[in-house]
Amino acid sequence: MEKIGIIDLGSNSARLVIVNLFEDGYFMVMDELKESVRLGQDMEKDGFLKPARVAETIKTLKMFKKLCDASGVTRIIAVATAAVRRAKNQRSFLDEIQASCGIKIRVLTAEEEAVLVYRGVINTMDVPKGIILEIGGGSTKIVYYNRRNMLNYVTLPFGAVTLTGMFADESLRPEEQAKKIEEFFTEQLSKVEWLKEVDEDVQMIGVGGSFRNLFKITKMVRKYPLDTVHNYNMLVEDFTPIYDMIKVLDLDKKKKIKGLSAERADILPAALAVIKSFTDYFNIDNFTLSGAGLREGIMFNQALPMTLEKPIADVLNYSLTTLVKYYDCDEKHVEHVVNLSIQLFKQLRVLHKFPRQYLRVLKVAAMLHDCGMRIKYYNHQRHSWYMILNSTLYGVSHRDIVLAAFTACCHKKEDINPYDWARYRDLVSDEDLEIVKKLGVMLRIAESLDRSDSGSIKSINCDILGDSVIMKTEMDGDASLEIRNAMTASAEFRKSFHKNLEIL
Repeated sequence: MEKIGIIDLGSNSARLVIVNLFEDGYFMVMDELKESVRLGQDMEKDGFLKPARVAETIKTLKMFKKLCDASGVTRIIAVATAAVRRAKNQRSFLDEIQASCGIKIRVLTAEEEAVLVYRGVINTMDVPKGIILEIGGGSTKIVYYNRRNMLNYVTLPFGAVTLTGMFADESLRPEEQAKKIEEFFTEQLSKVEWLKEVDEDVQMIGVGGSFRNLFKITKMVRKYPLDTVHNYNMLVEDFTPIYDMIKVLDLDKKKKIKGLSAERADILPAALAVIKSFTDYFNIDNFTLSGAGLREGIMFNQALPMTLEKPIADVLNYSLTTLVKYYDCDEKHVEHVVNLSIQLFKQLRVLHKFPRQYLRVLKVAAMLHDCGMRIKYYNHQRHSWYMILNSTLYGVSHRDIVLAAFTACCHKKEDINPYDWARYRDLVSDEDLEIVKKLGVMLRIAESLDRSDSGSIKSINCDILGDSVIMKTEMDGDASLEIRNAMTASAEFRKSFHKNLEIL
């Protein structure tokens, strides 16, 4: 295992992530540090990075280096984006950092930056056709892709920090400034010819700190039950009232908004104006937030070099396998339980009549059903429930994460707390509870059929005869423990499927 540090020096903030690279191309973020350095502030006047901003950046990078050294990082990959790319004093700035911090920073071209953002998104989201809007401090990137192939991109030379400075005017009310930014951004979009060829059904994907802050505010407003930004789907009709509320406030009032970072309060209205302009321009009624972007693009490049050529084919499976390894689950047992769960789902389809999408829910639950043992064995199904709800899972919707967590919670017994279920009413319904119970019974039987972790039961064939389901098992050796354990689920099976259970 190798531990690396990734530093992303942007126009607004500097971020360090410390990443463990596992064998076979998997990775996990172990630590993160973020500082608001405002490197791009006031650059639009003469194109120079200002001494105070440079000093703050060097102070921050020294902290980053200290944390990397203390954490056992063996390699630092440091990149800079729009502000440094445009700076007239770029060379002296980079030399000073290398001399004072011992960090060599590579300045990304606009194309390299767009490609890394794309790779961060495409390897973590199951969205085959999308248009990515990444709002940085000093630039805004738009990336269009289809069938998981990047088709076009544009980098506009202004972001939340620079737009705030460009349209700062004490004679205008805050909402008037926001309107001017909307008009300006719309005008810039109209100059990009290829944007006129974007398909109408394309999915908008939002990347960057402003979108993450938007999620935090939305979470407070809606009392949304999950903390996960990634794959959150936001309706424009929910975005608009938030934008209308924020754009009229002065800075002191904005800083008091719950969920809004005080260090981003002054530049968020500009970012929201960009989002408003973008959704209006493309007549978009909803957009998906991505918690992954440029830094994740670098992580994938380092952990899995094949992503330099083509994206991961199965985003969800890659993400699940990462967690199985990180939580130190028994991989052979996990694989066997997944296979048996899939067999049961297909064999019992005539009874449950679930569409294929629920097989994805069952697979997530089956792969992570034992992850709670990382905390302790007793009641580990409850710990697995919590860990699934709070793990970084890619390629799966928030609703499916909730359903999978409750399904995993049933793999020892039907263990759904009504209060816990009620917390997720925004995402699930009473009908979903019955689905979870059926999936949970299937997972419980599949897990029981590998009770000794020996893989002795190879396959299952179900016959539905009258009021009974007869499961015929193909086994290798003695499987009496497995069958006896699986039969303890007979009462829940009868309750869910209205059939008696026999296992042979």
